[in-house]
Amino acid sequence: MTGQGIQIVPVAHVVGGRVEPTDDYWGGTQAIIRIDGDRFPPQATQGLDEFSHLEIVFHFHLTDPSDLNLAARRPRDNPDWPEVGTFGHRNMRRFNWLGVSRCRLLKVDGLDLHVEDLDAVDGTPVIDIKPWFEEMGPRGEVRQPAWTGEMLGAYFAPHDRGGV
Repeated sequence: MTGQGIQIVPVAHVVGGRVEPTDDYWGGTQAIIRIDGDRFPPQATQGLDEFSHLEIVFHFHLTDPSDLNLAARRPRDNPDWPEVGTFGHRNMRRFNWLGVSRCRLLKVDGLDLHVEDLDAVDGTPVIDIKPWFEEMGPRGEVRQPAWTGEMLGAYFAPHDRGGV
């Protein structure tokens, strides 16, 4: 590894939906992923409406850079859960501040992708958009520690549209 940086330019931004990131209750959140019309023609979304889900790579643009801790720590600072290293988490405290989310594609309207259950907030820069292929999902047995199910039990639970 050379340590050289790479330049990444967002292909889209999230419009609407949640305005603040929270740990839980992303279920039912609807937003638009607005693709940059200055760089992409309307044909860039051709065929996308045949897919039910998208995989979105985005930048955690609201995180505090001083909050980066690359050592092991407890998820959500919960003393009941084990210390886990940086790569054992899926949270926003990541070296390159990148997130990945799978969301439901509701509608394609030109370069606007209407989605649900995207756990990114209004204004989030979108790095890439990929249709979800079943064949790209996990192969073989899936395993994970018990604390992840405890922690994420309400992650995609419906939220109070008026208060969250």
